[in-house]
Amino acid sequence: MKPVAVLSAAAVLFSLLLPVFWVRTRPEEAPDAPLADAQTTITVRTETGVETTTLAEHLPGVLAGEMPALFEKEALKAQAVAARTFILYRMSHHPDRHPGEDICDDPNCCKAFLSTDDMQSKWGSQFQAYYAKMQSAVSETDGQTLRYGGAPIQAVFHSSSAGKTLASSDLWNDCPYLLSVDSPETAADVPDYVTQVIVTPEEFQRVCQEAYPDMAFPDDPAQWLGAPTLNASGRVESSTVCGTAIPGSQMRTMFSLRSSAYTLEYTAAGTFQFTVTGYGHGVGMSQYGANVYAKNGYSYADILAHYYPGTELVSG
Repeated sequence: MKPVAVLSAAAVLFSLLLPVFWVRTRPEEAPDAPLADAQTTITVRTETGVETTTLAEHLPGVLAGEMPALFEKEALKAQAVAARTFILYRMSHHPDRHPGEDICDDPNCCKAFLSTDDMQSKWGSQFQAYYAKMQSAVSETDGQTLRYGGAPIQAVFHSSSAGKTLASSDLWNDCPYLLSVDSPETAADVPDYVTQVIVTPEEFQRVCQEAYPDMAFPDDPAQWLGAPTLNASGRVESSTVCGTAIPGSQMRTMFSLRSSAYTLEYTAAGTFQFTVTGYGHGVGMSQYGANVYAKNGYSYADILAHYYPGTELVSG
C-alpha cells in the first residue's frame, strides 16, 4: 500500500503545482503580446461625444464604412487587418484633432464607420448577410496586425489607384513600407474610375489667385498652362500655371478632384478640363486593387505584403 500512497501524494502535489506552471507560461502574460480584438479597448470621438468600445465591436462598422460589402472575402480581411493596425498605430500617435481619444469616425482624419442602424438603412434586406460577412472578416483575422520594427504601421489606404500607388515621400514624409507599387484595377473594376472636372477661365483664375494672390494671368487663357511634372507613380507632382508650380495634391484640393492622377488642358471650347483617374490620396493599399487581387486568387496576407512591402503580419 505504501507505494500507492506515495504516488497518490505525488499526484496531488503535481495537480497543485500545475496551475502555477500554466499561469507562468500563458502567452498573454508576455509583456509585449498584442491583445485579441475583444480585449482591446479604444476610445472613439464621434459627432455626439466620446464612446468606449472594443476592436471586436468597432471593426465591423469600420469595414462597412470603408469597403463595399460585395467585395471578395480576402479583400475584406485585408481591410480588417489594415484598419486594426491603423487604429493601434493611432493609439500611440494621437492627432491634434482629438488628443484625448484614440480615433474618430471622420474618414478625413481616421476611419469611416457605420452603425448597425446605418447598415440596415444602407443594405435593407441584405443586412444580416452583409453584416455577418463583415464580422467574419474581423473574426478570421482576430488580433492580426502589420508591424515594422516591432511596432504597428501607419496602414493607410485609399479607394483606387491609376496603375501604381503613391509613395508617401511624394505626399507626406518618407516611410520605408509606403512605397509606390503596381495596382491592377481598371475602369472595368471601378465605378467612376475616370472623371472630368470642367472649369471656366474666370473660375480657374479666381481659384488660383485665392491660393497665389500675386499670380499674373495673360489675357489669353491658352497661355496659362505649362508642362506638368509627374512623380514615379504617374501622378502630377506639380502643375505649372502662369509660371508658378502648384503641387498636384494642392490642385486636387483647390478644384475638388478625386485624385492627383490627372491631366489638365485648355480645350477648344474655351474651358479648362481636368481628366482624373482613381480616387483618394493614393498611398498604401488600394481597396479596389485589393479586390482585383482577391478575385485572382491572392490571399489577404498576399495583398497586404504587396501594398505594405517589408512589413510583418503578426498574430495577436
